Amino acid sequence: MIKNTSFIIILFISISNGFSQEIKKIKDSFLNQLTEINDGPYVFIEKNSLVEKKIVKGKVLSKNLNANSYDTIYTPNKVFFKNIKKIAALSDIHGQYELAIELLKSNKIIDKKLNWNYGKGHLVIVGDIFDRGDKVNEMLWLVYKLEQQAKNKGGKVHFLLGNHEYMVLHKDLRYINNKYNITGKLLNLDYNELYNNKTIIGRWLRSKPTIIKINDNIFVHGGVSKEFISHTDFNLEKINNVMRNSIEINKQDLKSTDFYKIYYGGKSLIWYRGYFNDNLKDEDITDILNHISSKHIVVGHCSNEEVVSLFGNKIFGVDSSIKKGKYGEILFIENNKYFRGTMNGKKKQFDKITTTNNIYKK
Repeated sequence: MIKNTSFIIILFISISNGFSQEIKKIKDSFLNQLTEINDGPYVFIEKNSLVEKKIVKGKVLSKNLNANSYDTIYTPNKVFFKNIKKIAALSDIHGQYELAIELLKSNKIIDKKLNWNYGKGHLVIVGDIFDRGDKVNEMLWLVYKLEQQAKNKGGKVHFLLGNHEYMVLHKDLRYINNKYNITGKLLNLDYNELYNNKTIIGRWLRSKPTIIKINDNIFVHGGVSKEFISHTDFNLEKINNVMRNSIEINKQDLKSTDFYKIYYGGKSLIWYRGYFNDNLKDEDITDILNHISSKHIVVGHCSNEEVVSLFGNKIFGVDSSIKKGKYGEILFIENNKYFRGTMNGKKKQFDKITTTNNIYKK
């Protein structure tokens, strides 16, 4: 009996030591991750000042800013634009800051110093800067800066909210990079609180549209479905106001009526994938375009290996899988002609018009 007891004690000590070593490894790994974390700035709006918080090598640095360092009121822009000669569009950056910069520089949207270089042109980001990658905040601040620079040059930057923006704003954090879990712990906030209505970027985001029209082109993250049209009068200003107002409504309350299905369901503007996988016919697309008084729809959300054209140039998909961090493209619409802007800055015509829907890859 004594021998058996001794064996059990020795076994328990061995297991305990092994367990302690595993705990130590986990702890050391976390501390290593912590010291590598650099993030921010996050600018919080206080009563009479602004507070900027950064994380440098795992340490939180905080300082007070002058109250006029940033605008704190952001008014929604108009949603209709005519006679625009130069348009560039891309989507689904998903925190891939370096790749997005490379793509924008090589296609002369920005210069070597990351400043606006597209003159009076319009740049449209068709949703989904958030989630997956680890440099979401850097990308948001770049777009924030470019927006003002473009305005000063007579151009325009449009950042449309996609499904992942709405997910984060509604505290659906399934797809955030692990870096942001650590950021949240260091700042003692949930990730979505870093973009709430008491932060500069949070207020700025709440002014953004879901859908706009430039010339004869509708830009929207997912797409316009027959089902969505059947439930709305398709007034762009009303739709954008409805979507903005929904941000501050509890998700459970949104789900209590048909509202959630119409504006957040699978056939909604931010989630629809039908152009790529619903076996739609050319006449279906023509009916949708006639109803919304447009000739083309530009969407993101459905990943492909390059910018794609469908249904005789009626639909363009600009999610070129930037989220993978390896390659990406931009759609150019210049003087009513459509081109692919490649990673090396070359513009390519669409070799053939894709009318099938087997190109979509999640």
